[in-house]
Amino acid sequence: MTKSEIQQKEYNEYYTGYVNLIDDNTELIDGYYQDKKMMEDLIKSIPDEKLIHRYQPEKWSIIEVIQHLIDTERIFMYRCFRIARNDKTELAGFDQDDYIFPSEANSKTKEQLLEEFTANRNYSISLLKSLSEKNLGFVGNANGGVVSARAAAFIVLGHDMHHTNIIKERYL
Repeated sequence: MTKSEIQQKEYNEYYTGYVNLIDDNTELIDGYYQDKKMMEDLIKSIPDEKLIHRYQPEKWSIIEVIQHLIDTERIFMYRCFRIARNDKTELAGFDQDDYIFPSEANSKTKEQLLEEFTANRNYSISLLKSLSEKNLGFVGNANGGVVSARAAAFIVLGHDMHHTNIIKERYL
C-alpha cells in the first residue's frame, strides 16, 4: 500500500500538511523502516549539549520534540489498531502540550531516548505487518474527525518529517 492510495476524505483536513510531505510512492511499511533509520541517525547526530536547546524560550527542547514524536506515534498507532479492528468507538483527542511536562524528557539521556524511539517504532512496524490492506482501509472517528487506519499510520510519517525539518532548520 502506498501513500497515493489514501484519499483526503480519509483524514481530517488538519493533517493535510503532514500527509503532503510524504512522497506518493512511499510504501507504508518500507516508509516506517526508512523513517526509523533517518530518526535514529538524527538522534545519534545531536550533540548532547544541544538536546535541551530551545530556539525560543517558550518552545520545546529538541529532546522534548523527539519525545513528542514518540508519544504521538503511540497514540496514532493505537488509533490505527482500534480502527483496523473495525472498532466504531469514537477515540478521544489529546493535547500534546499536556504530555511534555510529565514525560520528563529533559531528564533523559540520548541513549534512553533512542531506545524508547526504537522500541516504539519496532512495535509500530510489527503492528502494521499484522494488518491486512482491507483492515487498514477501515474508517473510524478520532478527535472528532474521520480517519482511516492507514491514514493514521501515514500521518505518523508526515508528522515525523514535519518536526525533523523544524529541528534541522531551527535547532541545529
